[in-house]
Amino acid sequence: MKKYDANNDRIITREELLTRLRADFALADTARTGCLGDVQVLAINQQRIAEDQSTATPLQDWNQDGCVNFQEFATAPVSLFDQFDRDGDGRITALELEPRGAGRGAPGEAASGADGEEAGRGGRGGRGGRGGPPP
Repeated sequence: MKKYDANNDRIITREELLTRLRADFALADTARTGCLGDVQVLAINQQRIAEDQSTATPLQDWNQDGCVNFQEFATAPVSLFDQFDRDGDGRITALELEPRGAGRGAPGEAASGADGEEAGRGGRGGRGGRGGPPP
């Protein structure tokens, strides 16, 4: 996730993420069709595996239309962003990137916010559909 911090302020905003993903998609979409074909997807997946090895998330044509569009391209990073954005404010801080529980009390003890709600369980579905793929 850290590679999406465009201004290096150690905070990743949802807009920074989407801006970088759009730029990455535009670089991959050499035909400018809004669609990545099998050859492009294979090359991206091989690059991801080489860079991230066991943590790589391969691109997939989720709706099986023979094309990976931007929404499919961005699904995994946006989902990961939502998992890290524990307080749902549209920003990931250095603290949110720490493993859960790091510096937050006894092992197995859930961190809670000001409202007493357990961290990371803010009901993603109630945030304007942010739990799904990007618009």
